[in-house]
Amino acid sequence: MYKKKLIFAGILLLLVVFIRIFSANAFIVEQYYSIGIYAYVGSFFRRITGWLPFSLGDILYGLAAIWLLWKASMGVRVLFKKQITAKLFLRKSASVIIALLIIYIVFNLLWGINYNRLGIERQLDLKLEKYSPEDLKTISNILLQKVNENKGAIVKYGPITLSNKEIFNRSAEAYDLASKKFLFLQYNPASVKTSLWGWLGNYTGFSGYYNPFTGEAQVNTTVPKFLQPYITCHEIAHQLGYAKEKEANFVGYLAAASSKDSFFLYSVYLDLFLYADRNLYSIDSTASRSLANQLLPSVKADLKELNEFYLKHQNPVEPVIRWMYGKYLQSNQQPSGVLSYDEVTGFLIAYYKKYNHL
Repeated sequence: MYKKKLIFAGILLLLVVFIRIFSANAFIVEQYYSIGIYAYVGSFFRRITGWLPFSLGDILYGLAAIWLLWKASMGVRVLFKKQITAKLFLRKSASVIIALLIIYIVFNLLWGINYNRLGIERQLDLKLEKYSPEDLKTISNILLQKVNENKGAIVKYGPITLSNKEIFNRSAEAYDLASKKFLFLQYNPASVKTSLWGWLGNYTGFSGYYNPFTGEAQVNTTVPKFLQPYITCHEIAHQLGYAKEKEANFVGYLAAASSKDSFFLYSVYLDLFLYADRNLYSIDSTASRSLANQLLPSVKADLKELNEFYLKHQNPVEPVIRWMYGKYLQSNQQPSGVLSYDEVTGFLIAYYKKYNHL
């Protein structure tokens, strides 16, 4: 039995090597996987899970967590009873290694290889260059005006109350509008779900996630409502094969900004303003504060609500989860870790220079 496990592990290792070699060529990944194989894989999974009124992925992750806790408790029990032998240790270690190799292979084949694609930069022929402080101030000013303009429209016509389903449907509609200009953003069929673990996400720092094993996009609908349209568009971008966070942020912008809905426009421009303003603060805190002071009182009220939300859920576990997630991102072509989200600012500047609008 142990010999068979070694042979199986060897076969799995060969598959891992093949994946690594294949992923090393971004052009091949883009042509044959991202806009080839994955386009069909993603669509297939959305078709077979999209009709479910709940998140299948959340349930699978929940069951996996319970199983891991049970196995860990069994392991501790065996350890305390001093029943571990060298043979048992080797057998269990082999099983763990095989399980990790299988997860790695399945994850990459179903979605993870997208981390190595050419991506949206190539599709739009954007020139991502090191931007100047003036570039950053220009883009931050534009975003500020967009935020105030759309919040002003919301205040003028009264508060907007959208259900989760309405936000998901309008996000799909936003992608439909965006695809008229950018054909590669066609999103069909749609499959966005409310995460069953949103309450947990508030304490671990996630507002949404994509499940590569079921093709579902999950949104944490317990976060402030004005964040949810852009979060949804971001997660849909992951469904379309944009794995890197800065790319998903930018693709989410292309979709949400195509909407005619002031609520969607406010959501995307507010989030992008916060990214750009953080970048500006790191090089010119005075300019950053000056821009923030120009936000409408109603926008400042939303930011106060957001800050209170974060403070309410602050806990010692979240920084650890954030650090682990940062390491995951770094291992997947995103050296900046969790700061990769902020790098969408570079895409915005390049896009503005090419199209002269946001």
